[in-house]
Amino acid sequence: MKTIAVGSDDLSLDQLVTLSRPGAMIRIPRPVHAALARSRKVVEEAVRSGKTVYGVNTGFGKLAGVSVEAAKLEVLQRNLILSHATGVGEPLDPEVCRLALALRIHNLARGFSGVRLQLLDVMVRLFNADLIPVLPSQGSVGASGDLAPLAHMALPLLGQGEVYDGGRVGRTKRLAGRAALRRISRAPVALAAKEGLALINGTQVMTAIGVLAVARARDLNLIADIACATTVEALRASERPFVAKVHQLRPHPGQARTAANLRSLLHGSKVMLSHRTCGKVQDAYSIRCSPQVHGAAKDAWRFAADVLVTEASSVTDNPLVFPDGDVVSAGNFHGQPVSQALDFLAISVSTLANISERRIENLVNPDISGLPPFLAHQPGLESGLMISQVVAAALASENKSLAHPASVDTIPTSANREDHVSMGVTAARHAAQVVANSETVVAIELLCAAQGLDCGEPLAPGRGVAAAHAKLRESVRPLDRDRYLAPDIAATLALVRGGGLLDAVRGVPGVSVSC
Repeated sequence: MKTIAVGSDDLSLDQLVTLSRPGAMIRIPRPVHAALARSRKVVEEAVRSGKTVYGVNTGFGKLAGVSVEAAKLEVLQRNLILSHATGVGEPLDPEVCRLALALRIHNLARGFSGVRLQLLDVMVRLFNADLIPVLPSQGSVGASGDLAPLAHMALPLLGQGEVYDGGRVGRTKRLAGRAALRRISRAPVALAAKEGLALINGTQVMTAIGVLAVARARDLNLIADIACATTVEALRASERPFVAKVHQLRPHPGQARTAANLRSLLHGSKVMLSHRTCGKVQDAYSIRCSPQVHGAAKDAWRFAADVLVTEASSVTDNPLVFPDGDVVSAGNFHGQPVSQALDFLAISVSTLANISERRIENLVNPDISGLPPFLAHQPGLESGLMISQVVAAALASENKSLAHPASVDTIPTSANREDHVSMGVTAARHAAQVVANSETVVAIELLCAAQGLDCGEPLAPGRGVAAAHAKLRESVRPLDRDRYLAPDIAATLALVRGGGLLDAVRGVPGVSVSC
Protein backbone atom coordinates (compact mmCIF):
# COMPACT_ATOMS: atom_id res chain seq x y z
CA MET A 1 0.00 0.00 0.00
CA LYS A 2 1.22 3.47 -0.91
CA THR A 3 1.34 5.88 2.05
CA ILE A 4 1.52 9.61 1.31
CA ALA A 5 2.35 12.33 3.82
CA VAL A 6 -0.01 15.29 3.80
CA GLY A 7 -0.02 18.71 5.38
CA SER A 8 3.57 19.69 4.64
CA ASP A 9 4.92 19.27 1.11
CA ASP A 10 2.93 20.02 -2.04
CA LEU A 11 1.49 16.99 -3.77
CA SER A 12 2.30 16.06 -7.39
CA LEU A 13 -0.27 15.07 -9.99
CA ASP A 14 0.81 11.43 -9.75
CA GLN A 15 0.48 11.48 -5.95
CA LEU A 16 -2.99 12.98 -6.27
CA VAL A 17 -4.05 10.24 -8.65
CA THR A 18 -2.65 7.63 -6.25
CA LEU A 19 -4.73 9.10 -3.42
CA SER A 20 -7.88 8.56 -5.49
CA ARG A 21 -7.33 4.82 -5.67
CA PRO A 22 -8.34 2.12 -3.20
CA GLY A 23 -5.53 1.05 -0.93
CA ALA A 24 -3.76 4.42 -0.76
CA MET A 25 -2.99 5.55 2.78
CA ILE A 26 -2.44 8.93 4.42
CA ARG A 27 -0.27 9.99 7.31
CA ILE A 28 0.20 13.36 8.99
CA PRO A 29 3.91 13.86 9.78
CA ARG A 30 4.93 14.76 13.32
CA PRO A 31 6.15 18.30 12.44
CA VAL A 32 2.64 19.13 11.19
CA HIS A 33 1.25 18.50 14.68
CA ALA A 34 3.00 21.58 16.03
CA ALA A 35 1.55 23.81 13.32
CA LEU A 36 -1.91 22.46 14.07
CA ALA A 37 -1.47 23.15 17.78
CA ARG A 38 -0.36 26.74 17.14
CA SER A 39 -3.31 27.37 14.88
CA ARG A 40 -5.75 25.85 17.35
CA LYS A 41 -4.37 27.97 20.17
CA VAL A 42 -5.25 31.13 18.24
CA VAL A 43 -8.88 30.01 17.91
CA GLU A 44 -9.16 29.03 21.56
CA GLU A 45 -7.69 32.36 22.64
CA ALA A 46 -10.29 34.17 20.54
CA VAL A 47 -13.05 32.20 22.26
CA ARG A 48 -11.63 32.91 25.74
CA SER A 49 -11.23 36.63 25.07
CA GLY A 50 -14.74 37.03 23.70
CA LYS A 51 -13.37 38.75 20.59
CA THR A 52 -15.78 38.56 17.69
CA VAL A 53 -14.29 36.39 14.95
CA TYR A 54 -16.22 35.30 11.88
CA GLY A 55 -16.97 31.60 11.88
CA VAL A 56 -15.75 31.16 15.43
CA ASN A 57 -18.48 32.90 17.42
CA THR A 58 -20.73 34.40 14.73
CA GLY A 59 -23.32 33.27 12.28
CA PHE A 60 -22.41 32.57 8.67
CA GLY A 61 -22.79 34.39 5.36
CA LYS A 62 -25.48 37.06 5.67
CA LEU A 63 -25.77 36.13 9.38
CA ALA A 64 -22.14 37.01 10.10
CA GLY A 65 -23.29 39.94 12.22
CA VAL A 66 -25.06 37.68 14.71
CA SER A 67 -22.90 36.90 17.76
CA VAL A 68 -23.14 33.46 19.35
CA GLU A 69 -22.39 32.87 23.03
CA ALA A 70 -19.57 30.54 23.99
CA ALA A 71 -21.89 27.89 25.44
CA LYS A 72 -23.52 27.36 22.05
CA LEU A 73 -20.45 27.18 19.82
CA GLU A 74 -20.58 23.39 19.48
CA VAL A 75 -24.24 23.60 18.46
CA LEU A 76 -23.36 26.40 16.01
CA GLN A 77 -20.80 24.21 14.22
CA ARG A 78 -23.02 21.14 14.19
CA ASN A 79 -25.97 23.13 12.86
CA LEU A 80 -23.77 24.46 10.08
CA ILE A 81 -22.98 20.96 8.83
CA LEU A 82 -26.53 19.70 9.06
CA SER A 83 -28.13 22.73 7.43
CA HIS A 84 -25.62 22.83 4.57
CA ALA A 85 -25.84 19.12 3.68
CA THR A 86 -28.39 19.77 0.96
CA GLY A 87 -26.65 18.35 -2.13
CA VAL A 88 -28.63 16.65 -4.88
CA GLY A 89 -27.98 14.59 -7.99
CA GLU A 90 -26.24 11.28 -8.51
CA PRO A 91 -23.34 10.59 -6.13
CA LEU A 92 -19.86 11.31 -7.41
CA ASP A 93 -17.66 8.34 -8.23
CA PRO A 94 -15.85 6.83 -5.24
CA GLU A 95 -12.46 7.83 -6.71
CA VAL A 96 -13.54 11.49 -6.74
CA CYS A 97 -14.92 11.27 -3.21
CA ARG A 98 -11.74 9.58 -1.98
CA LEU A 99 -9.52 12.26 -3.48
CA ALA A 100 -11.77 15.05 -2.19
CA LEU A 101 -11.45 13.66 1.35
CA ALA A 102 -7.67 13.40 0.98
CA LEU A 103 -7.50 16.99 -0.27
CA ARG A 104 -9.61 18.23 2.64
CA ILE A 105 -7.32 16.49 5.11
CA HIS A 106 -4.26 17.92 3.33
CA ASN A 107 -5.78 21.39 3.35
CA LEU A 108 -6.68 21.37 7.05
CA ALA A 109 -3.34 19.82 8.01
CA ARG A 110 -1.49 22.83 6.60
CA GLY A 111 -2.20 24.51 9.93
CA PHE A 112 -4.11 27.62 8.86
CA SER A 113 -7.63 26.49 9.79
CA GLY A 114 -7.53 26.20 13.57
CA VAL A 115 -8.83 22.62 13.79
CA ARG A 116 -7.76 20.06 16.37
CA LEU A 117 -5.52 17.13 15.56
CA GLN A 118 -8.25 14.88 16.99
CA LEU A 119 -10.63 15.89 14.21
CA LEU A 120 -8.06 15.13 11.52
CA ASP A 121 -7.27 11.82 13.19
CA VAL A 122 -10.85 10.63 12.65
CA MET A 123 -10.78 11.78 9.02
CA VAL A 124 -7.48 9.99 8.39
CA ARG A 125 -8.77 6.81 10.01
CA LEU A 126 -11.85 6.83 7.80
CA PHE A 127 -9.70 7.37 4.70
CA ASN A 128 -7.23 4.63 5.60
CA ALA A 129 -10.07 2.21 6.32
CA ASP A 130 -11.45 3.00 2.84
CA LEU A 131 -14.64 4.40 4.35
CA ILE A 132 -15.20 7.32 2.02
CA PRO A 133 -18.09 9.81 2.47
CA VAL A 134 -20.67 9.70 -0.31
CA LEU A 135 -20.83 13.12 -1.98
CA PRO A 136 -23.66 14.41 -4.19
CA SER A 137 -22.68 15.72 -7.61
CA GLN A 138 -24.86 18.83 -7.65
CA GLY A 139 -25.49 21.77 -5.34
CA SER A 140 -22.25 23.76 -5.30
CA VAL A 141 -21.86 27.17 -6.96
CA GLY A 142 -18.11 27.12 -6.29
CA ALA A 143 -17.68 30.00 -3.89
CA SER A 144 -17.60 30.04 -0.10
CA GLY A 145 -16.24 26.64 -1.00
CA ASP A 146 -18.07 23.59 -2.25
CA LEU A 147 -20.40 24.02 0.70
CA ALA A 148 -23.12 21.44 0.10
CA PRO A 149 -20.97 18.47 -1.00
CA LEU A 150 -18.32 19.20 1.65
CA ALA A 151 -21.06 19.26 4.29
CA HIS A 152 -21.98 15.75 3.15
CA MET A 153 -18.31 14.84 3.56
CA ALA A 154 -18.49 16.00 7.18
CA LEU A 155 -21.69 14.12 8.04
CA PRO A 156 -20.03 10.76 8.87
CA LEU A 157 -17.85 12.56 11.43
CA LEU A 158 -21.09 13.36 13.25
CA GLY A 159 -22.37 9.80 12.87
CA GLN A 160 -24.68 10.72 10.01
CA GLY A 161 -24.70 10.45 6.23
CA GLU A 162 -23.19 7.54 4.31
CA VAL A 163 -19.81 6.23 3.25
CA TYR A 164 -18.63 3.99 0.45
CA ASP A 165 -17.36 0.81 2.04
CA GLY A 166 -14.48 -0.46 -0.08
CA GLY A 167 -14.89 2.28 -2.61
CA ARG A 168 -14.08 0.55 -5.90
CA VAL A 169 -16.37 1.58 -8.76
CA GLY A 170 -18.74 -1.26 -9.59
CA ARG A 171 -17.98 -3.06 -6.33
CA THR A 172 -19.20 -0.58 -3.77
CA LYS A 173 -21.63 -0.89 -0.96
CA ARG A 174 -22.68 1.85 1.39
CA LEU A 175 -22.51 2.07 5.12
CA ALA A 176 -24.22 4.49 7.51
CA GLY A 177 -21.94 7.13 9.01
CA ARG A 178 -22.41 5.89 12.58
CA ALA A 179 -21.54 2.32 11.53
CA ALA A 180 -18.42 3.64 9.80
CA LEU A 181 -17.30 5.30 13.03
CA ARG A 182 -17.84 2.05 14.92
CA ARG A 183 -15.70 0.30 12.31
CA ILE A 184 -12.76 2.55 13.27
CA SER A 185 -13.65 2.49 16.99
CA ARG A 186 -14.51 6.17 17.19
CA ALA A 187 -17.51 8.03 18.62
CA PRO A 188 -19.26 10.86 16.76
CA VAL A 189 -17.19 14.02 16.86
CA ALA A 190 -18.31 16.99 18.96
CA LEU A 191 -17.17 19.87 16.79
CA ALA A 192 -15.27 22.64 18.54
CA ALA A 193 -15.26 26.32 17.60
CA LYS A 194 -14.45 26.99 13.92
CA GLU A 195 -14.28 23.29 12.98
CA GLY A 196 -17.61 23.00 11.18
CA LEU A 197 -16.79 25.96 8.97
CA ALA A 198 -13.28 24.65 8.37
CA LEU A 199 -14.73 21.38 7.11
CA ILE A 200 -16.86 22.96 4.39
CA ASN A 201 -14.96 26.08 3.25
CA GLY A 202 -12.82 24.99 0.32
CA THR A 203 -12.57 23.93 -3.31
CA GLN A 204 -11.78 20.27 -2.74
CA VAL A 205 -14.72 18.79 -4.66
CA MET A 206 -14.19 20.77 -7.85
CA THR A 207 -10.45 20.17 -7.50
CA ALA A 208 -10.83 16.41 -7.03
CA ILE A 209 -13.05 16.08 -10.12
CA GLY A 210 -10.69 18.36 -12.05
CA VAL A 211 -7.47 16.61 -11.03
CA LEU A 212 -8.75 13.25 -12.26
CA ALA A 213 -10.00 14.82 -15.50
CA VAL A 214 -6.57 16.44 -16.01
CA ALA A 215 -4.80 13.13 -15.37
CA ARG A 216 -6.96 11.33 -17.94
CA ALA A 217 -6.53 14.20 -20.41
CA ARG A 218 -2.74 13.82 -20.14
CA ASP A 219 -2.94 10.26 -21.46
CA LEU A 220 -5.61 11.19 -23.99
CA ASN A 221 -3.35 13.84 -25.52
CA LEU A 222 -0.73 11.15 -26.15
CA ILE A 223 -3.15 8.50 -27.38
CA ALA A 224 -4.61 11.05 -29.81
CA ASP A 225 -1.12 11.31 -31.33
CA ILE A 226 -0.93 7.51 -31.57
CA ALA A 227 -4.36 7.38 -33.24
CA CYS A 228 -3.36 10.12 -35.66
CA ALA A 229 -0.12 8.35 -36.60
CA THR A 230 -2.04 5.12 -37.23
CA THR A 231 -4.49 7.03 -39.44
CA VAL A 232 -1.57 8.58 -41.35
CA GLU A 233 -0.31 5.07 -42.10
CA ALA A 234 -3.75 3.70 -43.00
CA LEU A 235 -4.50 6.56 -45.41
CA ARG A 236 -1.02 6.54 -46.95
CA ALA A 237 -0.79 10.20 -45.97
CA SER A 238 2.42 12.22 -45.87
CA GLU A 239 4.73 12.59 -42.90
CA ARG A 240 6.30 15.71 -44.43
CA PRO A 241 4.13 18.18 -42.45
CA PHE A 242 5.73 16.82 -39.26
CA VAL A 243 9.37 17.58 -40.08
CA ALA A 244 11.11 19.54 -37.33
CA LYS A 245 12.10 22.59 -39.38
CA VAL A 246 8.43 23.40 -40.05
CA HIS A 247 7.67 23.67 -36.35
CA GLN A 248 10.80 25.59 -35.51
CA LEU A 249 9.21 28.47 -37.40
CA ARG A 250 6.22 28.47 -35.04
CA PRO A 251 7.70 27.36 -31.74
CA HIS A 252 4.66 26.69 -29.59
CA PRO A 253 5.78 23.95 -27.17
CA GLY A 254 2.80 21.65 -27.68
CA GLN A 255 3.01 21.88 -31.46
CA ALA A 256 6.69 20.96 -31.48
CA ARG A 257 6.08 18.12 -29.05
CA THR A 258 3.22 16.71 -31.12
CA ALA A 259 5.27 16.78 -34.32
CA ALA A 260 8.12 15.03 -32.50
CA ASN A 261 5.69 12.39 -31.21
CA LEU A 262 4.38 11.75 -34.70
CA ARG A 263 7.89 11.48 -36.16
CA SER A 264 8.82 9.00 -33.45
CA LEU A 265 5.68 6.90 -33.93
CA LEU A 266 6.16 6.79 -37.72
CA HIS A 267 9.91 6.16 -37.65
CA GLY A 268 10.94 3.13 -39.67
CA SER A 269 7.65 2.90 -41.58
CA LYS A 270 7.78 0.91 -44.79
CA VAL A 271 4.29 2.20 -45.54
CA MET A 272 5.61 5.76 -45.71
CA LEU A 273 8.40 4.70 -48.04
CA SER A 274 6.01 2.90 -50.36
CA HIS A 275 4.16 6.02 -51.47
CA ARG A 276 6.73 8.77 -51.00
CA THR A 277 6.66 9.63 -54.73
CA CYS A 278 2.89 9.25 -55.26
CA GLY A 279 0.75 11.95 -56.88
CA LYS A 280 -0.82 13.28 -53.66
CA VAL A 281 -0.04 16.95 -53.06
CA GLN A 282 -1.62 17.75 -49.68
CA ASP A 283 -3.60 15.86 -47.07
CA ALA A 284 -6.73 17.08 -45.29
CA TYR A 285 -6.30 19.57 -42.46
CA SER A 286 -7.24 16.93 -39.89
CA ILE A 287 -3.99 15.14 -40.78
CA ARG A 288 -1.72 17.90 -42.01
CA CYS A 289 -2.59 20.30 -39.15
CA SER A 290 -2.61 17.71 -36.37
CA PRO A 291 0.56 19.13 -34.72
CA GLN A 292 -1.05 22.55 -34.56
CA VAL A 293 -4.38 21.31 -33.16
CA HIS A 294 -3.06 18.59 -30.87
CA GLY A 295 -0.29 20.95 -29.82
CA ALA A 296 -2.74 23.64 -28.72
CA ALA A 297 -4.55 21.01 -26.66
CA LYS A 298 -1.27 20.03 -24.98
CA ASP A 299 -0.49 23.65 -24.12
CA ALA A 300 -3.97 24.05 -22.64
CA TRP A 301 -3.53 20.80 -20.72
CA ARG A 302 -0.30 22.05 -19.17
CA PHE A 303 -1.98 25.26 -18.03
CA ALA A 304 -4.90 23.34 -16.49
CA ALA A 305 -2.56 20.84 -14.83
CA ASP A 306 -0.49 23.62 -13.25
CA VAL A 307 -3.62 25.31 -11.87
CA LEU A 308 -5.12 22.10 -10.48
CA VAL A 309 -1.91 20.87 -8.88
CA THR A 310 -1.39 24.29 -7.30
CA GLU A 311 -4.96 24.33 -6.03
CA ALA A 312 -4.70 20.86 -4.54
CA SER A 313 -2.06 21.99 -2.04
CA SER A 314 -3.42 25.50 -1.46
CA VAL A 315 -5.18 26.60 1.71
CA THR A 316 -8.75 27.52 0.75
CA ASP A 317 -10.38 27.96 4.16
CA ASN A 318 -12.00 31.09 5.54
CA PRO A 319 -11.19 32.72 7.87
CA LEU A 320 -7.49 31.90 7.79
CA VAL A 321 -5.69 31.49 11.10
CA PHE A 322 -2.06 32.68 11.05
CA PRO A 323 0.69 31.70 13.51
CA ASP A 324 1.09 35.32 14.61
CA GLY A 325 -2.45 35.29 15.99
CA ASP A 326 -4.03 37.13 13.08
CA VAL A 327 -7.36 35.77 11.83
CA VAL A 328 -8.24 37.06 8.36
CA SER A 329 -11.52 36.72 6.51
CA ALA A 330 -10.72 36.64 2.79
CA GLY A 331 -11.64 34.75 -0.37
CA ASN A 332 -9.33 31.79 -0.98
CA PHE A 333 -12.41 29.57 -1.21
CA HIS A 334 -13.46 31.18 -4.50
CA GLY A 335 -13.13 28.64 -7.30
CA GLN A 336 -12.55 30.98 -10.25
CA PRO A 337 -8.98 29.81 -10.99
CA VAL A 338 -10.15 26.22 -11.06
CA SER A 339 -13.34 26.79 -13.04
CA GLN A 340 -11.56 28.80 -15.74
CA ALA A 341 -8.79 26.23 -16.07
CA LEU A 342 -11.29 23.38 -16.37
CA ASP A 343 -13.35 25.26 -18.93
CA PHE A 344 -10.15 25.67 -20.93
CA LEU A 345 -9.44 21.95 -20.55
CA ALA A 346 -12.93 21.08 -21.79
CA ILE A 347 -12.52 23.35 -24.82
CA SER A 348 -9.11 21.95 -25.71
CA VAL A 349 -10.12 18.30 -25.31
CA SER A 350 -13.23 18.96 -27.39
CA THR A 351 -10.94 19.97 -30.26
CA LEU A 352 -9.13 16.64 -29.96
CA ALA A 353 -12.45 14.85 -30.41
CA ASN A 354 -13.44 17.15 -33.29
CA ILE A 355 -10.28 16.53 -35.30
CA SER A 356 -10.28 12.81 -34.46
CA GLU A 357 -13.85 12.50 -35.77
CA ARG A 358 -12.77 14.18 -39.01
CA ARG A 359 -9.95 11.67 -39.42
CA ILE A 360 -12.48 8.86 -38.86
CA GLU A 361 -14.52 10.31 -41.73
CA ASN A 362 -11.39 10.28 -43.88
CA LEU A 363 -10.93 6.60 -43.07
CA VAL A 364 -14.48 5.39 -43.73
CA ASN A 365 -15.38 7.60 -46.72
CA PRO A 366 -14.25 5.88 -49.95
CA ASP A 367 -14.34 9.18 -51.86
CA ILE A 368 -11.43 10.30 -49.69
CA SER A 369 -9.66 7.23 -48.35
CA GLY A 370 -8.90 4.96 -51.28
CA LEU A 371 -9.97 2.19 -48.90
CA PRO A 372 -13.09 -0.02 -49.04
CA PRO A 373 -16.28 1.93 -48.17
CA PHE A 374 -16.69 2.07 -44.42
CA LEU A 375 -13.79 -0.38 -44.20
CA ALA A 376 -16.26 -3.21 -44.80
CA HIS A 377 -15.12 -6.61 -46.07
CA GLN A 378 -18.04 -6.81 -48.54
CA PRO A 379 -19.39 -3.25 -48.88
CA GLY A 380 -23.13 -3.13 -49.50
CA LEU A 381 -23.83 -6.52 -48.04
CA GLU A 382 -21.97 -5.24 -44.97
CA SER A 383 -21.95 -1.77 -43.37
CA GLY A 384 -18.56 -2.17 -41.72
CA LEU A 385 -17.64 0.74 -39.44
CA MET A 386 -20.25 3.11 -40.87
CA ILE A 387 -22.08 3.77 -37.60
CA SER A 388 -18.92 3.95 -35.54
CA GLN A 389 -18.30 7.28 -37.27
CA VAL A 390 -21.86 8.33 -36.39
CA VAL A 391 -21.19 7.55 -32.72
CA ALA A 392 -18.02 9.62 -32.84
CA ALA A 393 -19.94 12.49 -34.43
CA ALA A 394 -22.61 12.31 -31.70
CA LEU A 395 -20.03 12.49 -28.93
CA ALA A 396 -18.05 15.27 -30.58
CA SER A 397 -21.25 17.25 -30.96
CA GLU A 398 -22.24 16.69 -27.32
CA ASN A 399 -18.83 18.04 -26.30
CA LYS A 400 -19.63 21.35 -27.96
CA SER A 401 -22.49 21.93 -25.54
CA LEU A 402 -20.47 20.75 -22.54
CA ALA A 403 -17.57 23.03 -23.49
CA HIS A 404 -19.65 26.18 -23.08
CA PRO A 405 -17.76 27.91 -20.26
CA ALA A 406 -19.36 27.52 -16.84
CA SER A 407 -16.94 30.06 -15.34
CA VAL A 408 -18.52 33.01 -17.16
CA ASP A 409 -21.77 32.43 -15.29
CA THR A 410 -22.54 33.67 -11.81
CA ILE A 411 -25.66 33.94 -9.68
CA PRO A 412 -25.87 35.71 -6.30
CA THR A 413 -26.52 33.53 -3.26
CA SER A 414 -26.89 33.92 0.51
CA ALA A 415 -28.98 37.10 0.39
CA ASN A 416 -26.49 38.67 -2.05
CA ARG A 417 -23.55 38.38 0.38
CA GLU A 418 -22.03 35.80 -1.97
CA ASP A 419 -22.67 37.94 -5.03
CA HIS A 420 -20.13 36.43 -7.43
CA VAL A 421 -19.53 32.70 -7.70
CA SER A 422 -17.41 30.45 -9.93
CA MET A 423 -19.60 27.47 -10.86
CA GLY A 424 -16.44 25.42 -10.37
CA VAL A 425 -18.07 22.04 -9.80
CA THR A 426 -20.16 22.52 -12.93
CA ALA A 427 -17.02 23.31 -14.92
CA ALA A 428 -15.29 20.26 -13.42
CA ARG A 429 -18.17 17.89 -14.14
CA HIS A 430 -18.44 19.12 -17.71
CA ALA A 431 -14.70 18.81 -18.28
CA ALA A 432 -14.71 15.26 -16.93
CA GLN A 433 -17.56 14.30 -19.28
CA VAL A 434 -15.80 15.90 -22.25
CA VAL A 435 -12.69 13.85 -21.47
CA ALA A 436 -14.78 10.67 -21.23
CA ASN A 437 -16.55 11.38 -24.54
CA SER A 438 -13.28 12.22 -26.26
CA GLU A 439 -11.61 9.03 -25.04
CA THR A 440 -14.35 7.13 -26.86
CA VAL A 441 -13.96 9.16 -30.06
CA VAL A 442 -10.21 8.55 -30.13
CA ALA A 443 -10.81 4.85 -29.39
CA ILE A 444 -13.08 4.70 -32.44
CA GLU A 445 -10.38 6.34 -34.54
CA LEU A 446 -7.89 3.70 -33.37
CA LEU A 447 -10.36 0.96 -34.26
CA CYS A 448 -10.94 2.39 -37.75
CA ALA A 449 -7.28 3.17 -38.38
CA ALA A 450 -6.24 -0.36 -37.42
CA GLN A 451 -8.81 -1.75 -39.84
CA GLY A 452 -7.62 0.64 -42.53
CA LEU A 453 -4.04 -0.44 -41.98
CA ASP A 454 -5.09 -4.07 -42.37
CA CYS A 455 -6.84 -3.24 -45.67
CA GLY A 456 -3.62 -2.03 -47.31
CA GLU A 457 -0.64 -3.93 -48.65
CA PRO A 458 1.18 -5.90 -45.93
CA LEU A 459 3.96 -3.41 -45.20
CA ALA A 460 5.39 -2.70 -41.77
CA PRO A 461 4.23 0.59 -40.24
CA GLY A 462 6.36 2.73 -37.95
CA ARG A 463 7.53 1.01 -34.79
CA GLY A 464 5.23 3.01 -32.52
CA VAL A 465 2.23 2.46 -34.75
CA ALA A 466 3.07 -1.24 -35.06
CA ALA A 467 3.14 -1.60 -31.25
CA ALA A 468 -0.24 0.12 -30.91
CA HIS A 469 -1.73 -2.00 -33.70
CA ALA A 470 -0.44 -5.23 -32.18
CA LYS A 471 -1.76 -4.31 -28.74
CA LEU A 472 -5.18 -3.51 -30.14
CA ARG A 473 -5.28 -6.77 -32.07
CA GLU A 474 -4.76 -8.67 -28.82
CA SER A 475 -8.26 -7.54 -27.81
CA VAL A 476 -10.05 -6.82 -31.09
CA ARG A 477 -9.72 -9.03 -34.15
CA PRO A 478 -9.87 -7.54 -37.66
CA LEU A 479 -13.32 -6.96 -39.11
CA ASP A 480 -13.79 -9.75 -41.65
CA ARG A 481 -17.60 -9.53 -41.63
CA ASP A 482 -20.27 -7.45 -39.91
CA ARG A 483 -20.56 -8.28 -36.25
CA TYR A 484 -21.77 -6.80 -32.97
CA LEU A 485 -19.37 -3.83 -32.72
CA ALA A 486 -20.15 -2.28 -29.35
CA PRO A 487 -17.84 -4.77 -27.57
CA ASP A 488 -15.02 -3.85 -29.98
CA ILE A 489 -15.41 -0.18 -29.10
CA ALA A 490 -15.56 -1.04 -25.39
CA ALA A 491 -12.41 -3.17 -25.62
CA THR A 492 -10.53 -0.43 -27.46
CA LEU A 493 -11.74 2.15 -24.93
CA ALA A 494 -10.48 -0.07 -22.11
CA LEU A 495 -6.99 -0.02 -23.68
CA VAL A 496 -7.20 3.78 -23.93
CA ARG A 497 -8.38 4.33 -20.36
CA GLY A 498 -6.47 1.54 -18.71
CA GLY A 499 -3.09 2.60 -20.07
CA GLY A 500 -2.42 -0.64 -21.93
CA LEU A 501 -2.08 0.97 -25.33
CA LEU A 502 0.17 3.77 -24.11
CA ASP A 503 2.35 1.33 -22.18
CA ALA A 504 2.76 -0.85 -25.28
CA VAL A 505 3.99 2.10 -27.34
CA ARG A 506 6.27 3.42 -24.61
CA GLY A 507 7.77 -0.03 -24.29
CA VAL A 508 9.26 0.10 -27.80
CA PRO A 509 12.97 1.03 -27.79
CA GLY A 510 13.55 4.36 -29.50
CA VAL A 511 9.89 5.40 -29.48
CA SER A 512 9.09 8.42 -27.33
CA VAL A 513 5.82 10.29 -26.77
CA SER A 514 5.41 13.13 -24.30
CA CYS A 515 2.88 15.76 -23.37
